[in-house]
Amino acid sequence: MAGSSAAALSLENVARRFPSKARGSALFTAVEALSFEVRSGEFVALVGPSGCGKSTILNLVAGLDRPSEGVVHVSGEPVRGPNTHVGFMLQKDLLLPWRSIRRNVEFGLEARPIGRGERTARVERELRRCRLTELADRYPHQLSGGQRQRAALARTLAIEPDLVLLDEPFSALDAQTKLLLHRSFARTIVASGVTTLLITHDLSEAVTMADRILVMSERPGRIVEEIEVGLPHRDDPIARASLPRARELMAHLFHSLHLDDRVDA
Repeated sequence: MAGSSAAALSLENVARRFPSKARGSALFTAVEALSFEVRSGEFVALVGPSGCGKSTILNLVAGLDRPSEGVVHVSGEPVRGPNTHVGFMLQKDLLLPWRSIRRNVEFGLEARPIGRGERTARVERELRRCRLTELADRYPHQLSGGQRQRAALARTLAIEPDLVLLDEPFSALDAQTKLLLHRSFARTIVASGVTTLLITHDLSEAVTMADRILVMSERPGRIVEEIEVGLPHRDDPIARASLPRARELMAHLFHSLHLDDRVDA
């Protein structure tokens, strides 16, 4: 499997090992024997216990790190360094405080060979899509946490990535804001058609937003289960959450990750 032409992302037998902090100790393995694909336009969630290597996977896909074994392909091309075809969103929005929201959305386009007219058109499109047009001339400190994350998504989509990586972008938000932002993100991602890989500790988030869920083991992280979500309303996580099948999937994940054992301990 040298990077399926139908896959936006593929990992083939990937492992990543790091030197141990203890002098003279052997390498420790963060992830190993990882092989999976994400199809074009698909939304996949990656869940697993803390320390299982989820963030390591995102760094490998983004080209911020290199595998010790195996190969990562994005859009059929092997990843050998920082990848301009990938958009990466972190827990923090990382907006530049001295720039307006419009200028923040434009930031990722400035180093690309794109004319001013095209750059302006992309920025205005994403401001509209993320419902930020009326806030475009404000500065980050003037926005709520949810608005700032929408601005970060607009900045990510403006570069027209083949793949968007979401590293727990909702984890710092209060419960009500998180629910509303789930819906906003879902609608925006469905409208854009962008391929998405989300890592999260929130099992409800995985079930209500994703097409497919990959479950990882404890370190060294491996894929131990693959779940086709098969629910309607991908553009409305709040509607999805009310479905009986969604509750069944959440209970299944809770059991698969042995969270019930931890509660009893």
